[in-house]
Amino acid sequence: MSHVVSVQTQVRDPVAIRAACGRLALQPPTFGLAKLFSESKTGWIVQLTKWRYPVVCDVNTGSVDFDNYEGRWGERAKLDQFLQAYAVEKATLEARKNGHSVTEQSLEDGSIKLTVNVGGAS
Repeated sequence: MSHVVSVQTQVRDPVAIRAACGRLALQPPTFGLAKLFSESKTGWIVQLTKWRYPVVCDVNTGSVDFDNYEGRWGERAKLDQFLQAYAVEKATLEARKNGHSVTEQSLEDGSIKLTVNVGGAS
């Protein structure tokens, strides 16, 4: 039986944050205080490609703070790629933790299809 699931991502897992950064060939995330344009935020700091300021992930609330000045200081598409990579990595980690195998397929529209096979480890 097949099920289609839509995911709204909250960023709460440092392991999946690190894996998403690796998937996108970004610098490994660091934990600390990051300066955005007009304020500072504490959390897991991710430096996206060609972004002036980092993205800060608060794993306690699931929120992602950033300042890209409506795209002038960083393309929103780069953040969307990070969030997609995080969601794929988190779903894969959870499925494998529960003894399931996962296959991944990149689709033409840029989305990623994950298939979780219940009961099979990969």
